[in-house]
Amino acid sequence: MLDKRAQVLLKTLIERYVAEGQPVGSRTLSKYSGLDLSPATIRNVMSDLEEMGFISSPHTSAGRVPTPAGYRFFVDTLLVVRQLETGELHQLESELHPDNPQRVATAASQLLSQLTQFAGVVMTPRRRSVTFRHIEFLRLSEKRILLIVVTPEGDVQNRILFTERAFTPSELVEAANFMNQHYAGQTFEDARARLHSELREIKQDMIRLLSAALEASNQALAEGSEQYVISGEANLLSVQELSQDVNRLKQLFELFERKSSLLQILDLSLRGEGVQIFIGGESGVSAPDDVSVVTSPYKVHGEVVGTVGVIGPTRMAYDRVIPIVDITAKLLASALSEH
Repeated sequence: MLDKRAQVLLKTLIERYVAEGQPVGSRTLSKYSGLDLSPATIRNVMSDLEEMGFISSPHTSAGRVPTPAGYRFFVDTLLVVRQLETGELHQLESELHPDNPQRVATAASQLLSQLTQFAGVVMTPRRRSVTFRHIEFLRLSEKRILLIVVTPEGDVQNRILFTERAFTPSELVEAANFMNQHYAGQTFEDARARLHSELREIKQDMIRLLSAALEASNQALAEGSEQYVISGEANLLSVQELSQDVNRLKQLFELFERKSSLLQILDLSLRGEGVQIFIGGESGVSAPDDVSVVTSPYKVHGEVVGTVGVIGPTRMAYDRVIPIVDITAKLLASALSEH
């Protein structure tokens, strides 16, 4: 454990480094810490903090900068979270209202990016079971049919079906009407089971068409629902400590490209409570040491279904980013629960 004096100096050093982006020297610490300490005493405490791995000294400067371990101690022990500004709260409330789930997730991602000037990410609600509201068939040629599927949320997906025999336009209308009348609102799995067990009076070739339609619809909707939405990646190009190192930037954008890696971080958040902060490689994913991910899970009807988060430099104003992520998660949950 750090004594009170060392805690104050570490907190002051991190806050000054976040604000100014420059290594922090003993003169700055003396000015901003509020402690009546000699420069020699401050240097001794800095030396102790460096030995403990909380700060480091860049080769080009006499000042010190925080390490990932220093940031971790700071956010766990020393951080005082600010209240969100009224204007930012109103902006979130006005733009995150009940809507199509994919659109409201996109809006949340864009707002996180705008308010923090980093990258905003939202894991979209995971569908337990996929249903449809309406299906249509459109004859393209003798044995090619365009399948149009509309979800309960209004999303539209298309698939082309290749059939063994030609169906007339009237047969396709009859098949679509049958599907919409008997199966709309059910999952594709339930509809497929009923189709084979209950409807022996339907001709086998019609059953094959309807089965193919159900299979293609399920696949189309599963592929059509993005697992997460990300906005503002380009903001990170203007972050000084990231933009000066091409390898770090490459590593960061590879993280965005590898969906599995980013989803792994977001999945970790699903299993936790409230806002969580992953600094550098803490998530177990090969993220750069200079990058932090601040996340929070959100619930719909009491069940955790997704995650919101901000991806930015470790040198971020956590006291401001944390409430933005926290309130965005709560408002997104409220909007989707009302939907």
